[in-house]
Amino acid sequence: MQPFRFAAIVLMGTGIACAQSDFTPHTLSALDALADTGSSATPAEPKAQKMLDVSSMDTSADPCTDFYQYACGNWAKHNPIPPDQARWGNFGMLAERNQWLLYKDLEAAAKPSSSRTPLEAKYGDFYASCMNVDEVNQKGAAPLKPALDRIAALNDKKQLAAVLTGLEREYGTDAMFEFEVQQDQKDSSVQIAAVRQGGLGMPDRSYYIDKAERETKIREQYVEHMTKMFTLAGDTPEQAAAEAKNVMAIETALAEGSLSRTDLREPTNRYHIKTVAELEQMAPGFDWSTYFGKIGIRSFESLNVAQPGFVEALNKAIDAESLDAWKSYLRWHAIHDAAPWLSDPFVQENYNFYNATLQGAKELQPRWKRCTRLTDISLGEAVGQDWVKKNFPPAAKENMDKLVAALDKALAEDIQQLPWMGEETKKAAEAKLALYRNKIGYPEKWRDYSKFTVERGDLLGNVNRGGEFEQQRNLNKLGKPVDETEWDMTPPTVNAYYQPSMNDINFPAGILQPPFYSVSGDQAANFGGIGVVIGHEMTHGFDDQGSKYDGKGNLREWQTPADRKAFTERTDCEVKEYNNFAPEPGANVNGKLTLGENTADNGGIRIAFLALQNTLAAEDKNVDGPKVDGFTPAQRFFIGFGQIWCESRRPEYSRMMVKVDPHSPGKFRVNGVVQNFEEFGKAFGCKKGAPMYPENICRVW
Repeated sequence: MQPFRFAAIVLMGTGIACAQSDFTPHTLSALDALADTGSSATPAEPKAQKMLDVSSMDTSADPCTDFYQYACGNWAKHNPIPPDQARWGNFGMLAERNQWLLYKDLEAAAKPSSSRTPLEAKYGDFYASCMNVDEVNQKGAAPLKPALDRIAALNDKKQLAAVLTGLEREYGTDAMFEFEVQQDQKDSSVQIAAVRQGGLGMPDRSYYIDKAERETKIREQYVEHMTKMFTLAGDTPEQAAAEAKNVMAIETALAEGSLSRTDLREPTNRYHIKTVAELEQMAPGFDWSTYFGKIGIRSFESLNVAQPGFVEALNKAIDAESLDAWKSYLRWHAIHDAAPWLSDPFVQENYNFYNATLQGAKELQPRWKRCTRLTDISLGEAVGQDWVKKNFPPAAKENMDKLVAALDKALAEDIQQLPWMGEETKKAAEAKLALYRNKIGYPEKWRDYSKFTVERGDLLGNVNRGGEFEQQRNLNKLGKPVDETEWDMTPPTVNAYYQPSMNDINFPAGILQPPFYSVSGDQAANFGGIGVVIGHEMTHGFDDQGSKYDGKGNLREWQTPADRKAFTERTDCEVKEYNNFAPEPGANVNGKLTLGENTADNGGIRIAFLALQNTLAAEDKNVDGPKVDGFTPAQRFFIGFGQIWCESRRPEYSRMMVKVDPHSPGKFRVNGVVQNFEEFGKAFGCKKGAPMYPENICRVW
């Protein structure tokens, strides 16, 4: 079991490839990765950002031709990609500042003192265990030995379930499939068990099955990487090569049986209620009763077998591959999951493949970043309690409540104005909106970590115990009421999300800072920044996935057939539009994979702009004036929006992200949105037919 993973697409902690999941809440930002150098130098304080940075603009560019260039054209000149990053943007800059602030708290808490609170002692000792490079290096591969010994003792494939359970619970090994408790998609008040596809070491199934030259080369590099890792763990070169070949065969079979990320966007593709007996019939080669009996979950009779085809493919692989091959597979996942927390040779080789090869990073990130992020992932609501006291004043939370209320009112108006939606569906949409829950800053009640044991001198053990703690916290939910106050992100996180089964929008304190938001900032910039973020998350409740859930979070059709048809025609327009965007030659955006985020971007800006208009009108003002720094409120709104997405990406990273990321790259999140919004063309005096003010547009909400 990996350390606590957000139920979202943000993975900022390990530099490890993220396994495919069958469903995640809709989030705002894209994947980032951190790695490890072992440097103990005190980092400099990152600079605070501005709400609207004129120096980042290229005012020589025509905003009607390329608004991204106009808003962000000089940003990259002032902010080159750091060598330890694969992507660098305003999101990352704020995340780095938040991380530095958290680092300062952790450094203080890591010093033993009788004045430390119990929480400070826990997260301080966890952080200290991570920062103790000498101790980690002295242990070398020794922390792996118990897990590898358990695998070596496997002498029959019938024992796979028992061994896997022990590896998951005690050693943090995540393999074969994913098992969890989740809300029932058709009765969100109920929590049920679920088995879903997983078990891959590369970021996506496409890396195993695409025949293109680049993917073929990456497969070769992956085998080379596994071979090196097996050698570090004690294999001879010949043994390591054979084991890597075994792993590749099994993971390829699992990839071929997995659904694509695009197919997983359809909720019905990941919802199949089966009895345990039916699951056992689908995959008799795996001892499910032993697995469920030992994993630490109360008994149950039925569960969601999210992807039945994957379970059948898993069973075929168990039958087809030898016991030695399966032992190689389990050995690999034990090594792979532990690698970031082992000695330098493991960390370096892990970085070489996942960060340098796949993403194009030029050097490892300093250890303070890795350890800070790891502590936030593992003990986020312990650290977060103290972080918000210093960095999120009550006034910011109060003002955010007002902004959310303004956006809520604007979305209700937008629904009423939609020309394609009938009255019956409008009433259903309004009913869903009325049931939205807004969560701002941090949880109402903090997570209890009393059962999470931290030992100051045991990094890998702490990581594994953190994973077990989260796994058991999840499995203990079976049959219990849903906790509607629970969060899936920690307070310092620079992101936001909408959860369809909860029907809630969530804004961690980490994002409620410049360049997104300032409690004393310009209204237009605030609505263009955090206002669009709010509108984005609200719109997710009505995108191609969210619109299939009702206000109670249940998977249920509430649009009339005619309105669903009209809705699909409009989303199809967005798919075709975004399919034409290419961040790298031959690496086009996947319009279907990114449809939900693109719909949220396009709807969010409309809602935020309407909310700005309403707010100014209440003060007898309008979006045409007065000007500040030469820009009208409308122009400042759009510039503020555009600059959120100022960024640079390494080519390798861009090519990976079009495969795995449901978000479009920053340039297209800006230009793709403003060219679909008439108010942009009006604000900048564009001529109809200009690239950013076309005759025909795509509009859903």
